Amino acid sequence: MSNNNEFRSGFVSLIGRANVGKSTFLNHVIGKKIAITSNKPQTTRDKILGILTDEEKQLIFIDTPGVHKPVYELDNRMQDTSFNASRGVDVILFMTTPLKKVLKGDEIILDNLRNTKTPVFLVINKVDQLKKLNDIDETIILYKDLFPFAGVFPISVLEDKNVDILLKELLKYIPEGPLLYPDDIISDKNERFTVGELIREKVLLLTEEEVPHSIAVTIDSMKQSPDNPNYMDIYATIICERDSQKKIIIGKNGDRIKQIKEKAKMDIRHFLGTKVHLDLWVKVKKDWRNKPRDLNMLGYVKDNY
Repeated sequence: MSNNNEFRSGFVSLIGRANVGKSTFLNHVIGKKIAITSNKPQTTRDKILGILTDEEKQLIFIDTPGVHKPVYELDNRMQDTSFNASRGVDVILFMTTPLKKVLKGDEIILDNLRNTKTPVFLVINKVDQLKKLNDIDETIILYKDLFPFAGVFPISVLEDKNVDILLKELLKYIPEGPLLYPDDIISDKNERFTVGELIREKVLLLTEEEVPHSIAVTIDSMKQSPDNPNYMDIYATIICERDSQKKIIIGKNGDRIKQIKEKAKMDIRHFLGTKVHLDLWVKVKKDWRNKPRDLNMLGYVKDNY
């Protein structure tokens, strides 16, 4: 690590509606998958730090749950997490997508940011979906009328378009300072958390309707195999809310749970850098998303969330 006196370090919050690409952006910038992604709303449930360190800087990105209308107590905790994460940071990246009219969710977020003294960048992701790049001007005009942004950045994470420009401009708002985390750490989450998230991601991928939002994953045991040191033995439980959901997750003759297991094993093996033995169980906890005790037990603790 350089001893350059101009080394900069600081915090950058990512906030936006569900499915605008915050977690995909985080994984892209960090260069490793530390946050799960899917096309389902509410994929991200926790605040996740992604830490980018090089010779000139350490940027700590805070990925947050997508803001949506709360229905369950879990939703309330997720929304509180998103808004709280924009306090005490150096820059806020408000992420949206190309639109012809401002969506209600974006209005709620910007109203919440109205009194902040922190610089807020308008980041419009997924410009690769536009037929003509000039079409982005309509979205820029709409949003600039709503909020005094410090900068406007149309980007495509998928095509790595303008992400470097955004990071370069971002650095101008980051103060000089020392390393805040060891330079070999890329996330604040431990391996058990990430393994649980990788399993949950596969359930999101392979199920439809109400099932994705109704599940949680707990890691019951995760340790090196006593029989083979080249293997990690992992035992996990998929929590759902109804017996009908349990049947969907297991699938006919256990086909779907086998698919979930095999796809999860591939990602876990890549993440841990070791071979994996994975056992999955499915358990019903009725209405767990509305029960504070269940939420606390599953790690969605209000005071720390």
